[in-house]
Amino acid sequence: MKRGAVIFWGGLGCSVALLVLLLRKIDLPSLLDALGRLDLRYLAAAILLTFASYWLRAVRWRYLLILERPLPLSSLYAATIIGYMANNLFPARLGEFIRAWVLAQREQLPGATVFASLVIDRLFDGLSVMVMLALVLLSLQLPPDMEQAALMLRVGGLSALGFYLAVMGVLILLKLRPVATLRLVGTFMRPFPKGLSERIIPLAGSFLDGVRLSRNSGHLLAILGSSLLIWVSATLPIQLILYGFDIHLPLTVSFFIMVLLVFAVMVPAAPGYIGTYHLACYTGLAAFGLSDSQAISIALIVHGVGFFPVILAGLFHVWQQGISLGALRRQATGEEGS
Repeated sequence: MKRGAVIFWGGLGCSVALLVLLLRKIDLPSLLDALGRLDLRYLAAAILLTFASYWLRAVRWRYLLILERPLPLSSLYAATIIGYMANNLFPARLGEFIRAWVLAQREQLPGATVFASLVIDRLFDGLSVMVMLALVLLSLQLPPDMEQAALMLRVGGLSALGFYLAVMGVLILLKLRPVATLRLVGTFMRPFPKGLSERIIPLAGSFLDGVRLSRNSGHLLAILGSSLLIWVSATLPIQLILYGFDIHLPLTVSFFIMVLLVFAVMVPAAPGYIGTYHLACYTGLAAFGLSDSQAISIALIVHGVGFFPVILAGLFHVWQQGISLGALRRQATGEEGS
């Protein structure tokens, strides 16, 4: 069985198992009653803020690629939306590759350079989440029965922080000693087929050349500021949805749930993080005394806000640019050259 099929069916199996676990907790009349209490004004505001976070991602991406040339936000935003749509439709986070390909094609940029910028983009995301986790653990008083979960969050957070710092260190070394690094890549590739090595080493060289970050203080400030605003605007929809259900919990609870969701999407799952996303949100809310019906209702809405609107917006941008979904998938899986 191909690796892609293994990932797809493994993720689908995980999602189904978690959904079955949640369905056992659902009392349908209570769930429908809870959903019926949602104030749609808060839902609309949550959707608008979610799209604001995508626009801020386009802003940050612009500064990550500023050394190439100042790119129009319209191109960056469209590629971002298409990428996140693809993450909801395709397995294994293929949206990251699609996002890079769409922008590279539209703006005639080297694909390796664009993809390298997304590696840096994800590093800033990871460090932002670590800061958010630290603030949550310092400021939020978790329920007594969540002590084990708090310990796991601390261990997971420290491990993730160590990983992100290590990756940043490696990238710095790659830029300082590129020739030695490429030789090391060649050494590691010796056990593999020669054809694979002939593809990987030039790609690694192009990737290293693409890893560039402006040293302009204004550009760096824009990257850091947009990183902060991205996660604030991505978390506030959770708080708005809570208000929409007439539930008033501290804002730190929404940040706590966001951290759980970030960890949840790292677990293999069906496209759109179905199951893992819902269970993480439900677990975080249930810990603060919400009933199963309330917690599951909120989990469904929180997931839906980041799922259906971005798919519709992504399909619009795909149509606008004359791209087919089949072409997006082929590019992401490498079935045809870019």
